[in-house]
This record gives sequence, C-alpha cells and structure tokens, in this order.
Amino acid sequence: MVTWLHQARRDVLKVHPRGDEHHPLTGVFATRSPHRPNPLGIHRVTIRHIDGNLLLVGPIEAIDATPVVDIKRVLSGHQDF
Repeated sequence: MVTWLHQARRDVLKVHPRGDEHHPLTGVFATRSPHRPNPLGIHRVTIRHIDGNLLLVGPIEAIDATPVVDIKRVLSGHQDF
C-alpha cells in the first residue's frame, strides 16, 4: 500500500533519529522519518475486510485516515521491498 503522509513536514531535511536529541542530526532519507520532501509511505499490509470502497487493513505504521495513493499486490516469488 502506498500512502501520502499528509501530516509530514516538507521543509525538514535533517532530524534526530527517533526524535532523540542525543542522536546527531541525520538526513531524513537515512532515517524512517515521515518528514521528507516527497512524503510517500510504503507499507506491506493484509486486507482484513472490504466494505464497498472502504478497506480495513493492518498492521500499518500510519495514523487513522492517512490517504491511500495506491494499492499493489505482492507477487510471490519476487523479492520483497
């Protein structure tokens, strides 16, 4: 599942990993920070329930109501992302 991390800041290029200021500032692309110029999230999820155009998925590291950009099927025999 591809999501748009709609609450992410786009002007942040360096962060303290895991929000811990004891860690040195590190570029956002070297961390799991949601703050990045193009805040797309990629998540491997299981579809739990389908009701019309609503999907219940999980587990996922995103807040409720995060916009979904695309859904892709994981093909067996291919390397995971």
